[in-house]
Amino acid sequence: MTSPFVAILMGSDSDLPVMQATIEILKQFDITHEVRVRSAHRTPDAAKAYVKDAEERGCKVFICAAGLAAHLGGAVAGMTTRPVIGVPVDCGPLQGHDALLSTVMMPGGIPVATVAIGKVGAKNAWLLGCTNSRCRRSKYGG
Repeated sequence: MTSPFVAILMGSDSDLPVMQATIEILKQFDITHEVRVRSAHRTPDAAKAYVKDAEERGCKVFICAAGLAAHLGGAVAGMTTRPVIGVPVDCGPLQGHDALLSTVMMPGGIPVATVAIGKVGAKNAWLLGCTNSRCRRSKYGG
């Protein structure tokens, strides 16, 4: 039997300080979640394997954080029909503006819900990811 959860994927472990806001709020609301580093560029096979495995185990939504080229959200959206939320990380010479455009400019049919750049976006991503009450642990009736 599968248990519903939210998957948080980061392109690099350097994205963790931004995503810590999402993780802490998910913990506060007792939302079942997993956190993994899977790069669309450096480890595409591992990213694909994780997405497929997570789907089979009950993942209901993927929150993907990446900076610079920020291809992770789009790559994940191309692998699943589950909702994908992209968090552009504020890094590099353009301070996340490149990540924002890479995340939001997806072709038709490959949607990625995109939030604000950086920690503000990470805080909003949890709210979008948790609207499905089935991700709450059973003691909350989900």
